[in-house]
Amino acid sequence: MNCIIIEDQPPAQRILKKYIEDIGSLQLKATLSDAIQAINYLKSEKVDLIFLDIHLPKISGIDLLKTSNNLPPIILTTAFADYALESYEFNVVDYLLKPFSFQRFVKAVSRVPTSDSVSEQPLGEAKEIPPIRRELFIKSGYEHIKVLVDDIIYIKSDADYTEIFLPEKKLLSSESLRNWLEKLGDQQFVRVHKSYVINADKIVKVVGNQIYMTTDAVVPIGRAFREDFTEKFLN
Repeated sequence: MNCIIIEDQPPAQRILKKYIEDIGSLQLKATLSDAIQAINYLKSEKVDLIFLDIHLPKISGIDLLKTSNNLPPIILTTAFADYALESYEFNVVDYLLKPFSFQRFVKAVSRVPTSDSVSEQPLGEAKEIPPIRRELFIKSGYEHIKVLVDDIIYIKSDADYTEIFLPEKKLLSSESLRNWLEKLGDQQFVRVHKSYVINADKIVKVVGNQIYMTTDAVVPIGRAFREDFTEKFLN
């Protein structure tokens, strides 16, 4: 699929370019810094997918959706969750909340409607994407409890066990953080501290050396992990 990026921030542009390159089935045709450039580009060029930031100079991404007809499929990328409901009025494919992981990016692209010719080339070259079990059984005490992988918010190491934090409860496990990373894959789940692994899809914001998660939990970024985390999500 041919795609374009409409994004005015160079760090966000770099991440999207890297993910597009890694996914294998996308061809980046242009990177545009505002909606007016995009409108002019689309008058003469055909694309199959647009990655659209909401906060843009001159015309916002939402205004572009409101004023333009017959746009190709849109995946919105933004650091603000406030526009999610409004954006779906325009039938966008997906809404990526920055910072988002490569695995979440792949999931969004997999939702894009494709023609028969495009579908012959599997999206994302799945054989290159680390396999992730969408559900697993966690041994907690004498019970084996089924958990959806995407529901895991973060995992904390505490002495001889780990705590798995879910939206409404936490489970105790005897497995180490290293074992959890091997099970879950390191695209969506990231070690940010010697005692913490987080689900990157559940990040709300990053302030200094603290990561705010969807349940209002705050996870510290360890000094040894700061550079890798910054490079992956904040640059």
